This record gives sequence, structure tokens and C-alpha cells, in this order.
Amino acid sequence: MHHFPAGGREPSARRKQARFMATLCRPSVSVPEHVITMEETLELARLRHTDHPQLPLALRLIENTGVRTRHIVQPIEETLKHPGFEDRNRIYEREAKARVPAVVQRALDDAELLTTDIDVIVYVSCTGFMMPSLTAWLINDMGFDSTTRQLPIAQLGCAAGGAAINRAHDFCTAYPDANALIVACEFCSLCYQPTDIGVGSLLSNGLFGDGIAAAVVRGQGGTGVRLERNGSYLIPKTEEWIMYDVKATGFHFLLDKRVPATMEPLAPALRDLAETHGWDASDLDFYIVHAGGPRILDDLSTFLHVDRHAFRFSRATLTEYGNIASAVVLDALRRLFDEGGVQDRARGLLAGFGPGITAEMSLGRWQTADETRGVRQA
Repeated sequence: MHHFPAGGREPSARRKQARFMATLCRPSVSVPEHVITMEETLELARLRHTDHPQLPLALRLIENTGVRTRHIVQPIEETLKHPGFEDRNRIYEREAKARVPAVVQRALDDAELLTTDIDVIVYVSCTGFMMPSLTAWLINDMGFDSTTRQLPIAQLGCAAGGAAINRAHDFCTAYPDANALIVACEFCSLCYQPTDIGVGSLLSNGLFGDGIAAAVVRGQGGTGVRLERNGSYLIPKTEEWIMYDVKATGFHFLLDKRVPATMEPLAPALRDLAETHGWDASDLDFYIVHAGGPRILDDLSTFLHVDRHAFRFSRATLTEYGNIASAVVLDALRRLFDEGGVQDRARGLLAGFGPGITAEMSLGRWQTADETRGVRQA
């Protein structure tokens, strides 16, 4: 039995994936108006967990995240309450409906498309639950065609940002003239559990923030990352390292202390995907990766032999917004756009990491609409 690297099954499949391109356009990102600083987070931890035997460790871990500010959908005094899962989920739905449409509209405007140009909506979120998905509400409320496909993804956590890009890419590969809309909506503050006092939970209370992001993947034209290949990799036997314990009180986030070290087994998967495409993962022009914490970025620098500066966009997201789960990758990409992008045909890597433990990875080149409109080439 032959073994083929991540992202490919056989040479013909490799060639096929390289033939069809789609462009990930400029993401639109919004964070809520309520802000909590690291200093405020540390003081709250001291006040609420004065007698906790591992409080000094938890405080040190929170400080080491480098998260300076986070944005949350409710004032902190409301966030710290727990009115029950039903009320929390009601807040999730209310805030999503109030905040997502404007973000979606900006993403459509940046991609120079209308709602009626969109063929599929990929909606990712792990911090609330709706059925039907918010996709159905968006189609009705924003005037998308009734034939728009819906692809809600709820259980990939932070990896879902990368997965959304990859599933949009897959759709545009199957339907080369189609356009996909990606939406990530994460209100991590609604998962705060005051009774969870393990060190991992206390760390999470100082790490995660709220944010919404949207981006269009155009089958033809567009300025941004022309997606060329994607792949996924699961680290065996790590299902319990990042997970939810679902109780009557809602989602209880569990974080294993081994998670920060996961880049050592994931870096080879990134290398394999790049090698399958004929690229060297250590020698690319831009890197857009999920920032779960500073060690993730530091270890990627080490194991991929890439300068720390290459991960500046992800680090800035972590510093200013905290870990906004599936929205991190899109916000980091937005920062690349804000910097002016890169030269045409510059090569890059995008990756999201999350429960499983799963990596969702993609490779692409920078393109401008004027130079490559309608062109499809490997």
C-alpha cells in the first residue's frame, strides 16, 4: 500500500487539485465594543480565586499569553454571571443576528459581489447553537438566492476557520464559476463557566475573546490569495486534548496541558502538504495561521525554520483580540491586506488548528484581479 503525503491521494489527484483556482478575498472583521484588558483579567482572577492553590501559576500563564485586550459582547459584570444555557444561547442568537450582516456586507463589497452572486455560505461557530443555522436567517434577511447552499460547521472549534476556507475552495473546485461566502461568528465569552476552576479553565478565561469575520472566495477574478491546494491532518489519539464537556449549564471548555506542544507533530504535516505541491514550507512569502497562544507561533518558527516576524499578523490578532477561535485566521489575513498585501504570485500558507487535534491547511499565491481575472493556471 502506497503512502502519499498530506493533501494528496495519488498523482492524478494532485494535478487535479492544482488545476482549479479560487481567490480568497479581503476578510471583513468586527469585534464587540466591550473591552477587557489583561490587567483587569488578572485582577478579576485574584479577587474571585484568592484561595486557589494554583492561582500564581494561572496568573503567570495568563500573562504569558501576551493578550493585551479582548472584546466581549456583554459588559464584564454581565459576562461573569451565569443565567443558564438557555439564556446564554438566546444572547448568542440575538448578538449574531445583530452583528453578522454588516460584516457580511463589507466582505461582499470588498469582493465586489452581491448577495445574489453567492452560491454557498459556509458558517462556522463553536460558541452557540441554532437550528436552522444562521445561514437560513441570512439567506432570508439579506436577500441571498433561495438556491444558496448552506454548510454550517459547529464542531471543529478553532480549526474551523481553516476548514471554512478549504470547504469553500473545494466547492469552487467542483463549480469553477461559483462564489462562496465564509462567515465565522465566535462569542467565546458566552462559554465562561464560573464553577470551572482548573488551571486550564482559568487560563482560557484570560485567553479567549469574541469576534466575527467574513470573507468571499471567488471562483473567478478577485484580489487576494488564489487557493491552490488544501489538506487536513489529525494527530492520532488526541481527541480529549481540546474538547467540550456538554452539561445542563452549557459548554465547558477542557484544555489539556499538552496542547501548546502540538506544533511538533503538526509541522511535518504542513511540510508534507507543501512538498506535495512542490513548495518548501520553510521558504514561503507569507504565513497566516491560527494563534491559539504564543507558544504555537514560537514553535512553528522553530520547526518550520521560519523567522518569527513571518507570524506577525497572527501575533497581532492574539495581542489585540485574544484567541477569537475560528475567526483568527481571517483576522490575520485581514492584517496582511491592511499591510498592502504582497507581490503578485507570492506563495503562502494558511492553517487553522483545533480539536481533534486537527490542522486544516491550504496553500495559495497572491493575485490581483487586474492581472489574473478569469485565468486558471497551476
